[in-house]
Amino acid sequence: MRSWRKIFCFLAVLLSLACAAAGQGNFYLKNGDRVVFYGDSITDQRLYTTFVESYVVTRFPKMEVSFVHSGWGGDRVTGGGGGQIDQRLQRDVIPYKPTVVTVMLGMNDAGYKAYDAAIFDTYKNGYEHIVKALKDALSGVRLTLIQPSPFDDVTRSPNFEGGYNAVLVRYGEFVRDLARSQNADLADLNTYVVDSLKKAQNLDSSAAQKLIPDRVHPAPGGHLLMARALLRAWNAPAVVSDVEIDAKNRSAVKAENTQVEQIEAKSGLAWTQLDMALPLPFDLNESTVALAVRASDVADSLNRQMLRVVGLPGTRYTLKIDGKEIGSFPSQRLEEGINLALLPTPMMQQALSVHALTLKHNTVHFARWRQIQVPLQKETSSAIPRALAALDDLDADLVRQQHAEAQPKSRRFELVPVN
Repeated sequence: MRSWRKIFCFLAVLLSLACAAAGQGNFYLKNGDRVVFYGDSITDQRLYTTFVESYVVTRFPKMEVSFVHSGWGGDRVTGGGGGQIDQRLQRDVIPYKPTVVTVMLGMNDAGYKAYDAAIFDTYKNGYEHIVKALKDALSGVRLTLIQPSPFDDVTRSPNFEGGYNAVLVRYGEFVRDLARSQNADLADLNTYVVDSLKKAQNLDSSAAQKLIPDRVHPAPGGHLLMARALLRAWNAPAVVSDVEIDAKNRSAVKAENTQVEQIEAKSGLAWTQLDMALPLPFDLNESTVALAVRASDVADSLNRQMLRVVGLPGTRYTLKIDGKEIGSFPSQRLEEGINLALLPTPMMQQALSVHALTLKHNTVHFARWRQIQVPLQKETSSAIPRALAALDDLDADLVRQQHAEAQPKSRRFELVPVN
């Protein structure tokens, strides 16, 4: 009987791994993709974009996808401080030969006032030009058109009747229709963030204002919500790993996107676990991030690293991972399941190290682009190409470190009875 139980558990593990692989196979980005994020100052903040990048690197550590962040503050569909639109596209998008380009414009285009048909026509014509230019220059490129992120008319009163965000929503309806007509993909970064703002307002009205402190540019928590909206539009899987262990029978009943081995029961329970992914790194010590997680489904929709243990004889246990104490839990809570992605685990610390490298390599690229390439583009010094090449090498080295840091590591779990 025991041998049949072992065979059943082994087959269950194989089935769960196969299901996980099938589910994650629906993700929008594929091996070899190069993504360029294009937009105005909200993209230029390099926050929702770096959350997305770190998600991809940690959730798919074996997949090779590269990212370039090409937002410029003040941009409209006609261009801005970085040059006219065709110059921006020819310099800051097309040379990278992306397979995927995201476009988010509209916050500046609508003029921060009530809807104006003439201003909208400029936006419409300019956006259509961007889509055509990208498709003409980049054969087979996949475009994700992003409906404008919100102006915060939730936590503060609108500046005029109806509010500016209603104007942005109207612009977003055009973006939706354009995506349909051009066979492009669509992401709505307005509706979800507004809904989360409303929930945050109910939780803590003062703190909710800090999610988009100037009503335009989100804080990290606001950008996390935007990243969630974009990732879900890309069919991002929610599961990091999902484990259920039967303590009485010392068996793994479920092991999705992970391997569970060496289950031992002495005074408590111990096992070895090798997750195939890391959690999406976010720092719950950052107040706006903590509020965003409380006011949304970010954890459930993107970051489910579940552990469930049934059949424990005691009433309370301390969870340790690699010898580090994570927390103390009633056995009933362990039976219900805990989300490890919300706890200070070694896996989250590893993921945060990945995210730190994400930020570093993007800072290097930003310096190369905005402090050397663009301001010195008319200079003739032969040192400039060498400087650009050296920064490209540094950027590439940081990306290699980022991917190396994201690789799965085996962890030793322990549940120790609390006397």
